Amino acid sequence: MNREERLLRENIIAKCRWMNASGLNQGTSGNISARYKDRMLITPSATPYDAMKPEMIASMPLEGDYGSWDGPLKPSTEWRFHLDIMRGRPDVGGVVHTHSTYATVLAIARKPIPACHYMMAAFGGTDIRCAGYARYGTAELSELALQALEGRNGCLLANHGMIAVGANLDKAMWLAVELETIAKQYYLSLALGQPHILGDAEIAETAQGFSTYGLQDPKTTTKAKAKPKPAKATTKARAVAVRRKPDKKRSSSR
Repeated sequence: MNREERLLRENIIAKCRWMNASGLNQGTSGNISARYKDRMLITPSATPYDAMKPEMIASMPLEGDYGSWDGPLKPSTEWRFHLDIMRGRPDVGGVVHTHSTYATVLAIARKPIPACHYMMAAFGGTDIRCAGYARYGTAELSELALQALEGRNGCLLANHGMIAVGANLDKAMWLAVELETIAKQYYLSLALGQPHILGDAEIAETAQGFSTYGLQDPKTTTKAKAKPKPAKATTKARAVAVRRKPDKKRSSSR
């Protein structure tokens, strides 16, 4: 493998270790994949992250022999929805699947997450859908996940966990953290009573603002515009403050 691919494999392993250390995932229940040219790199099945090495990451073709893989270890049992997402979503460069606590609690209750927080706009819509249940690793689960992810960057999997997708691995992990955070906030707000849900227009306004907010893709981020000038009122206020400032020499001579 070349240096670029090795660095991506190392990043996958680093993200796996981080999500467990942060509490976003437990054991080897989660899995991560990243797009590399015409292939998908994905964590191997049932392999402790601390023992994982770049050479152990499985490599699967995005086109051609569906389900084939290269590497010393077989890919994660969830390779189907990782592969199907990347095959069907050219905009996706990274997929993160975890069994994070609050997202999984809502998935067990089969509760989609409404727009309880403006950060919902980061997921491309006004809610996080909950996909129907199917056994892990099956084509049925992959199909249900794809449906729940239509027009979205995240979803819940009934009685299972969650999926977050992004333009790259860093963005996917950022969204996985945001999804678990929103799930926790929604769960706790339900304990207080009836949460107030933001309207479609409010989420759309936030989504427009997100074009220059959050984790940006360096390849698509345009050069920053010139720094805006201070507002007239601010400039005027500063001028008044300068005129009112006592003269140090005259003050000290009194």
